[in-house]
Amino acid sequence: MSVPVIEARGVRKRFGDHDVLRGIDLAVGTHEVVVLIGASGSGKSTLLKTMNLIEGIDDGQIFLSGEDITDPRVDADAVRARIGVVFQHFNLFPHLTVLDNVTLAAVRVHGMRKTEARAQARELLDTLGLGAKADEYPDRLSGGQQQRVAIVRAVLTQPEVLLLDEITSALDPQLVGEVLDLVRQLKQQGATIVMATHEMSFAREVADRIVFLEHGVVVEQGPPSQVFDAPQHAATAEFLARVQH
Repeated sequence: MSVPVIEARGVRKRFGDHDVLRGIDLAVGTHEVVVLIGASGSGKSTLLKTMNLIEGIDDGQIFLSGEDITDPRVDADAVRARIGVVFQHFNLFPHLTVLDNVTLAAVRVHGMRKTEARAQARELLDTLGLGAKADEYPDRLSGGQQQRVAIVRAVLTQPEVLLLDEITSALDPQLVGEVLDLVRQLKQQGATIVMATHEMSFAREVADRIVFLEHGVVVEQGPPSQVFDAPQHAATAEFLARVQH
């Protein structure tokens, strides 16, 4: 692997007396889709938040394209501008149209000209099946459409890596598919993605690598066929037996 797009080395994170991440090592290559699986509380979301500097770490280092972004001298806002993030909840501004929601960060944070940002956003919305919604307000959209808008907002600025944290868990089951279809498209377009999900069949289909976390430790990682069909660790097998139907 050349220089990883994003890499955690020995990352530790504690909340009070609770060790949430206990020495995580994870390197993600260009155009790679890495899917984090594990029970609630295993550390998936916390790991993603440390990668975006939303949470500080207690030990270790995180690198973005070879740069130590956990160095205290680093401009955290400048780092976050290079990373796309989508969470469970869409966090769209209700008083802005879809187009304005999508372009706000591109204009304010990245300094894109408004006309350029809007043209690119309309093109991207069209490509991803949301062109007709550009001038709507979020409350006129379904949950699945709102989440897709949040993803479009995250990818408009062409981030080096896209972090997706349980992006379907707040959706009605019938809306999950349309959001996952968008992630499939992004994979086909060569995006680098780190994604935490409970959708095991989707993880098997879209991941280049599955990473199973338990109690803040990477227990096992490998291609989906290996992790799902021939897990090497009892903890992985027990987890999959609980969640796979």
